Amino acid sequence: QVQLVESGGGLVQPGGSLRLSCAASGFSLNYYAIGWFRQAPGKEREGVSCISSRGGSTFYADSVKGRFTISRDNAKNTVYLQMNSLKPDDTAVYYCARSGLCRLSRENYNYWGQGTQVTVSS
Repeated sequence: QVQLVESGGGLVQPGGSLRLSCAASGFSLNYYAIGWFRQAPGKEREGVSCISSRGGSTFYADSVKGRFTISRDNAKNTVYLQMNSLKPDDTAVYYCARSGLCRLSRENYNYWGQGTQVTVSS
């Protein structure tokens, strides 16, 4: 059974950092790209970052470039999203998802986690 489980969300002050984890089970990450998406209240779900199956390619939304870093540990079947210099606009539910290709568009992804809440507020 394919499962993706996000963790690491929480409440953080502006300028702070969080590291999100996406733990995969039921399949090997060696063969799939993983994307991170987020959805703020009243807004569409948007692509934040993705990483190819071997980690050789990464993409970032313009809004997070230079602040967020995606990485993967295939031995642990886990993908990470390190988020630094967080802003209130980063507040959203963050989801990870599985795809054959590293793209920031939702239609490429067929399995999704349940999401983890990130709140940036003073």
